[in-house]
Amino acid sequence: MVKRVISFVRRPTSKHIIINTVGTYLNVLFTAFFAFLLVRILSPSEYGVFSVLFGIAIVLANIFDFGTTATIYSCLPTLIETKSRNLYRFIKSTFFYQSIFSFIVIIILLFTFPYLDRVFFKTGAPIWLLQLTLFSVLFFIWQNFALNCLFAAKRFFRANLYLNLANLGKTLIIFVLVYLKTISVGAIIFVFGIIGPLLFFIFLLFYKKDLFLILIKADVHKDDFRFKYTLTYFISSQFFNIGQRMDLFLISFFRSKAEVGYYGLSQKIILSILSTVISITQVLSPGFAQAKTKTDVNKQFKTGFLYLLIPSAIFFLLYLTPNQVFYLFFTEKFAQTANISRSLSFPYIFYCISNLPSLFLLYTVKKPRYNLIASIVYFVSVTLGCYYLIPKMGVFAPAYMISIGFFAGTLVLVFASIKEYQKLPK
Repeated sequence: MVKRVISFVRRPTSKHIIINTVGTYLNVLFTAFFAFLLVRILSPSEYGVFSVLFGIAIVLANIFDFGTTATIYSCLPTLIETKSRNLYRFIKSTFFYQSIFSFIVIIILLFTFPYLDRVFFKTGAPIWLLQLTLFSVLFFIWQNFALNCLFAAKRFFRANLYLNLANLGKTLIIFVLVYLKTISVGAIIFVFGIIGPLLFFIFLLFYKKDLFLILIKADVHKDDFRFKYTLTYFISSQFFNIGQRMDLFLISFFRSKAEVGYYGLSQKIILSILSTVISITQVLSPGFAQAKTKTDVNKQFKTGFLYLLIPSAIFFLLYLTPNQVFYLFFTEKFAQTANISRSLSFPYIFYCISNLPSLFLLYTVKKPRYNLIASIVYFVSVTLGCYYLIPKMGVFAPAYMISIGFFAGTLVLVFASIKEYQKLPK
């Protein structure tokens, strides 16, 4: 038994998952520490404004991914393995089209964001702060692109090292701002959204000093962007990502800023744990992409299920966490955060396991349309349900609708997976 465990841990996939998970946990600890620090600096209303604006930045960065994550994981490992001369052309082409599309939408939002904030988000933030939030989106996009390239190249250690060194840099800067008594919502967004990604790229530049010159010389080819596959995945991921934030946005629309602050902190805890799920699926994705037979797929399902039990256990422990622990980290002025976090923990246990059929459909059979259908079902369930229930049940309404959304979406993925699995050779 011991030999089996040692052999399992020594497998390349296991090593990558361990490295990526440890790096993710460090990132989660930094995120928790930032929340621990900010709730002692900002009032619940200020933290509510920060949560909404920073949440918008994260959502937009995910939207402006434009499906490139799937394209990178599908193509880059093969290009690296075969030492293709089109490697840098692919990287530059994907980065070029993603950046161009992002620039266009951000320019439009520069003119419309103040109106959207006035009629929907209702943060009351000044225009310069809304503009700063939009500019930070670009830096998040570029950082995510570089991270995905490193992950697809199986450079998990370096990706996590640079990301957490940037987190350390952000922490030191926040301490300096607190000492100088110049801390504010705008300063925090600037540090998190612009300074942080810049630090990441500085570390990356030291690792690949000649990379930028090589990319500048590389050609741009539109076929490398794989528009059809990328567009389908893009639409699917955006329905899901926006659905994950609609609960906070609708609470911002219906409820007080203080309640937004309570829920925003709870959502940050949940999303921090979800980053563990992402770190595991990032390692599992190439394996699903290489699977060709039922035997291959079965191995991937078994391995994936084992590792996805880790974040599932963390969500269960979150449900069991006593109030005193929440008070220790977030103070009693955020007391309602404890109950909100517990209400959200069980729906996300179910979500952890639902990643398996999603990875199978996306990378093994390469049919993202099923993921698109499941994401639409989730989005509609959460949005309509929260719109109806939040005015009646307040901050505890989203837990019910998130559960229904995950259950319905996963049913779509499971039935589609069974159908496609039967078509695979043994």
